[in-house]
Amino acid sequence: MLRHALVVRITHWVNTAAVVALMVSGVAILLAHPRLYWGETGVVGEPALLDLPLPFVLTGQTGWGRSLHFLAAWVSVLNATVYLATGAARAHFSRGWGVYTSRQHLTYGLVVFVLAPLVLWTGIAMSPAVTAAVPAAVSLLGGHQSARTIHFAASAAVVVFVAGHVLMVSLAGFGRHVGAMITGRMTPSPVTTRTAAGRAAGNRA
Repeated sequence: MLRHALVVRITHWVNTAAVVALMVSGVAILLAHPRLYWGETGVVGEPALLDLPLPFVLTGQTGWGRSLHFLAAWVSVLNATVYLATGAARAHFSRGWGVYTSRQHLTYGLVVFVLAPLVLWTGIAMSPAVTAAVPAAVSLLGGHQSARTIHFAASAAVVVFVAGHVLMVSLAGFGRHVGAMITGRMTPSPVTTRTAAGRAAGNRA
C-alpha cells in the first residue's frame, strides 16, 4: 500500500540534507569560538557562560561554514513551508493524527511550534542587518550573545530529537521505513507476515 506521498518523501530528504549541512557548518562555526556568553558582547578574555568541549581553532576559516549554514537554514525553512502547506491542503495531518501516541504528539509539537521557530528567530537575531532594522528582534533575547547561546541550546535540542527519531526508526525496522520513504510503499514486517501466514494456515485447517 502507499505509505508516503511523493511530496512528503521529497521534503523529508531535502530536510535531511539541510539538517546535515546545518550540523556540519554549525560545528565549523563553533570551532572558531567554542564559548557561549550572555548579553551583548563576548570575546576572548571575558568570562564565558559555557566553555564547550571543542578545540579552540582561531583560523578564520568559517566563511564557508557561515555561508553553508545560511543557505541550509533557508532551504530548510522553504522546504518546511512546502511540507506544511501541502500537508494542510491534503489533510495529511488530520489523517495521520491518530497514528501517533500522545507523547509523540507532544514531542513533534514541541519541535515544530517551539524549537524550530526559536532556532529561526535566534538565527535571524544574530544578523546585524536585521537587528539594525528591527532592534527588538535581539533586545527581547537579551543581546547578540544571548541569541547565540539560545540558538545553540535550541539547535542541540533539535539534534537530540533527530537522534531519537533515527533510533526509533531503527528499532521499528530501519530498512523498511527508509525504503518506504524512498519508494512510498511499506513492505510488511516479518511479524506481520508470520501472523498472516499463521491465520491463513488456521483457516485452511
